[in-house]
Amino acid sequence: MNLDRWLTSKRLRAHGLLLGLTLWTFYIWTIATPTLRDRNGNLKGTDFLHFYTLGSLAIARQGGELYNMKAQAAMAAQRMPDAAGIRYLPLYPPQVSLMFAPLAYLSYGRALALWWLCTAVIYGACCYLIWRVSPNLRDFGGTVALVAIAFPAFFHLIAWGQTSALALACFTAGFLLLRGKRKFVAGLALGCLVFKPQLGLAAAVVFIVSRRWRVIAGATLSAAAQIGVGIAYYGVDPFLSWLRMLGTVPALLPSFEPRPYQTHCLRTFWSMLVPWSGAAFGLYVVSAIVALAGTAVIWKCEESLSLKYSALLLATVLVSPHLTIYDLVILAPAILLLTDWLISHPSAPQGTGILIYLVCALPLVGPCTRWTHIQLSVIVMAALLYLLWRMRESGDSLHPSRAHENGNEIRIGLTGTCPRG
Repeated sequence: MNLDRWLTSKRLRAHGLLLGLTLWTFYIWTIATPTLRDRNGNLKGTDFLHFYTLGSLAIARQGGELYNMKAQAAMAAQRMPDAAGIRYLPLYPPQVSLMFAPLAYLSYGRALALWWLCTAVIYGACCYLIWRVSPNLRDFGGTVALVAIAFPAFFHLIAWGQTSALALACFTAGFLLLRGKRKFVAGLALGCLVFKPQLGLAAAVVFIVSRRWRVIAGATLSAAAQIGVGIAYYGVDPFLSWLRMLGTVPALLPSFEPRPYQTHCLRTFWSMLVPWSGAAFGLYVVSAIVALAGTAVIWKCEESLSLKYSALLLATVLVSPHLTIYDLVILAPAILLLTDWLISHPSAPQGTGILIYLVCALPLVGPCTRWTHIQLSVIVMAALLYLLWRMRESGDSLHPSRAHENGNEIRIGLTGTCPRG
């Protein structure tokens, strides 16, 4: 595996091993305490407390309290005294509470351990399934595993106790089903993203513009069914409260994003860079439209599904109104698929491998944005998406058209198949 001149599989293994050992050794030491508070005084699992509380409300059938911060704080303190004084902004739709109800029957510590296990299994399974359909990565299973374990987004996913592994599962299933020409079922999988609707924004726009009606039909049905489960259990009032809560998000963003340097999307990129809120929002809207338009153009061409889907995942992250570092796990399929493609395309633009590498690594330096006000990860993701678009615009096909042997290596050429303009 040779992605660029110096980016070899040996170096990737070394980097993955070093980073993985550093991150996970530090984290295990941090949480190795006899109480549910870690060495820094933070609650173990952090955001999982919110889901644990939602599950407790579901068990008690207290749908009217799903969007009452005071009631949730009281419930959390009642179930887990160490959580006294912790509050969360309730923005998840009602059906999410039902998903966590089984865990809420357990003590917080046991529920958290089980959720960590489920998250790791889902993440590992998704990476494995993408690796299995990536022929050029078949001989590098150990390297892929090391890099996956060391991926900063996965580390933060575990540390925060968040739900992004479920979104990764939706995207992974969507890709595999589209690959199998099962468009409607792929839509069913992608429609499950309604529990994190900001992650479905790019897919909705791109599939509508590119007229993938069977995918849209499946997604609409799936999302409606998921919302319907919550309404059937609680009635319609909590659903309406959720919609009203979403309408208050712009005014609540300062409390919703206390650490903007941990976010990696175009909106917060501009808000940290430009001091005027109106101008920053305008730049976000313009850049998001450009990213979506470019992705839609790629989807209208005849490129390989791997490249189109990678572009979709990059656009999903960039245009999302809110995207925290743990949500970057949805880029795991894109990183694997792009790497698999790049190995078989030695004539790809110089630096493509470095951009893929930086997409993995740059979230680590996000805290530096507190002083630089420039989120480098967003720039790199935008550059990679632009590179995919430019290859299409210049007439270079994004899928291999012919292969010829060169010693023991198979090299695959590029031909122009996508119309310009």
